[in-house]
Amino acid sequence: MKLEVESQQSVSSSSRAQPLAIQLGVAIIARLILNTSRRMPYAFAPAFSRGLGVPLAAMTSLIALNQATSLLGPLSGPLGDRWGYRAMMLGGLGLLSIGMFVVGVLPAYPAAVIAVALAGVAKILFDPAIQAYAGACVPYPKRGLAIGLIETSWAGSTLLGIPLAGILIDRAGWQSPFIALGVLALISGILVAQLVPLTPRRCHDGRWWAAYQRAWRSLRQRPATWALLIFTLLTCAANDCIFVVYASWLESGFALTVVALGGVTMVIGLAELVAEGLVAAASDRIGLSRAAVVGTILAVVSYAILPFVSATLSFALSGLFLIFLCFEFSIVSAMSVFTEVMPDARGTMMSLNLSAAGAGRTLGALLGGFVWPMGGLWASSISAAVICAIASGCLAWGLQRWHASKRA
Repeated sequence: MKLEVESQQSVSSSSRAQPLAIQLGVAIIARLILNTSRRMPYAFAPAFSRGLGVPLAAMTSLIALNQATSLLGPLSGPLGDRWGYRAMMLGGLGLLSIGMFVVGVLPAYPAAVIAVALAGVAKILFDPAIQAYAGACVPYPKRGLAIGLIETSWAGSTLLGIPLAGILIDRAGWQSPFIALGVLALISGILVAQLVPLTPRRCHDGRWWAAYQRAWRSLRQRPATWALLIFTLLTCAANDCIFVVYASWLESGFALTVVALGGVTMVIGLAELVAEGLVAAASDRIGLSRAAVVGTILAVVSYAILPFVSATLSFALSGLFLIFLCFEFSIVSAMSVFTEVMPDARGTMMSLNLSAAGAGRTLGALLGGFVWPMGGLWASSISAAVICAIASGCLAWGLQRWHASKRA
């Protein structure tokens, strides 16, 4: 299926200078670099703690800081709608490059704090901007294709970025991936500046808070938006109930080594990649709203049956594969719809969605750590299934209200 630029007021006519497929291809590579930098502290926390000379607990604090930056999304979204999506993408890549170079040159814990914070801010600038740009450029009947392809960079960071970073650490030291990512982020920024066109700025009265006033008015006019954001928060919370304990479950239940657990991460990455491919290939034909609802319902089922398929390692891995397949399919399909919910403030909507996901993951991690000691896999699975079921209700209601408002 060929992607073509749709002529809309929100995107400059100069976007016809380069095929949209090339623009999105560059953005996907840039986002893969960004996601790799975000996931590195999870994968290589022991190596980084040794290199920085700090306890492992200090690295978990960095991970928490990385997640906390997603809560800044409501501040960045309206600025993207006002200043243009390319400007936000370039700002994100610039901050990422600076952060990676800082810790690559200065092997100290304060430098790592700066790097992680800047990488987190870079994500809240770049991700909503590229999603909003795709929403402005790609016709809605092909929106699932575009968003699905963009989201492959998330799975790609697990399947490609993290293994390559591990090779660099092994051969050139723990700082080497930071320097490599800094260089790649800089190159990506140059390519984005050359290939992605300017988007016209919105007219404003010169007051810096005007963008936030406009965003708030858009939200008040669309009450269904709040239900959709609650869906994102809850479905991410449900997923993290399992995500934060699956390693403990497999280690205690099947005596898996650290190396084997790394292989499980590849299984999860493959499930995410398959789901994103399915969104790109099939969700537009199914209907984005229908695909999102069906995917969420299947996610509820996958959480509920996990304890029943945990008798053997192969079945347990199949259960995890199904969970992450259904979750990723539902969240990416929903994300494709969300790019159209507030067409006059796409950057705001996608930034709020990113913040809701971050808040949900934080809540899910806390809940998962609380229920696991109380009831093990059964408690975690039931909690995830119940939360996801509530999320599916919010999604169905929000989409129904949104479609009704479009028909009105």
